[in-house]
Amino acid sequence: MRFDVVSPSAVPAAGRRGEALPAALLLAPFALVFVLFFLLPALQTFYLSLTESSLTRTNAFVGLANYATLVRDPSFWAALGHTFYFALLTVVPLTALGLVMALLVDRYARTRSWLQGAFFLPYVLPISVMTLIADWMMQPSSGVVNHVLGLQRAWFADLAWAMPMVAIFTIWWTVGFNMLMFLAGLRNIPADLYEAAALDGARGFTLFRHITWPALRPVAAMAMILQLIASMKIFGQTYLLTTGGPFNTTRVTLHYMYETAFTQSDAGYAAAIAMAFVLIVILLSLSQAGLLRWLARRDA
Repeated sequence: MRFDVVSPSAVPAAGRRGEALPAALLLAPFALVFVLFFLLPALQTFYLSLTESSLTRTNAFVGLANYATLVRDPSFWAALGHTFYFALLTVVPLTALGLVMALLVDRYARTRSWLQGAFFLPYVLPISVMTLIADWMMQPSSGVVNHVLGLQRAWFADLAWAMPMVAIFTIWWTVGFNMLMFLAGLRNIPADLYEAAALDGARGFTLFRHITWPALRPVAAMAMILQLIASMKIFGQTYLLTTGGPFNTTRVTLHYMYETAFTQSDAGYAAAIAMAFVLIVILLSLSQAGLLRWLARRDA
């Protein structure tokens, strides 16, 4: 029996146009939403960053003057440093803890549903509820944490502990998402690999090192990239728990942008902050992705 392979160039142009039309119709709604709710607002924000504007009026075109001011603004760089500090406190711990929790859920089959629900439950809470729980637990005189430790410390008003405590509660709140990602990766590993390795005498950490971790490495890379983006976008936790204090030590970039726009009514400069911050996040994400690919190739 003979099979003839038809190259794409041999397909009539009319046939290709006939196939392209349904694809274009299917993509049109998503393209329309992308243009209306992402591309056009982004272009408008960029134009706004080139003007001296308030929240209600677009005033004179000033070119790159807002960006020149941004480069010399110590408050912006301080807020960006606080954002990096929060990302440093959360990205790796969230990824590692999500992996450990997924391994626990996958290992204990009898309590798998209960463990999975318990670990994932905080993630479904809205940020307002999470911050209320955190504030109640950390009360100086009546909080659970101070009661257990025998202290009366105002953690969210402490210069050294304010940001770490925000990071700890963020980890508790969001780690369930990473757990589900790793759990999905674990369940995609063929059981035959473990059985064959067990016949060869592999046990415990050896199985994890040579089977589990190589299969989960792409999941870990994706989790770290997503977590970096999410951590860089922090706003609600610090705004509700510390209002940027004490002494602006937890005022992050988005908080500074919010104050610039809605407190100082300087929409043009706030737009410049937004555009610069988006560029920084994109560059960081690309750099992290490149570093993770290089490490994967080196370990291969």
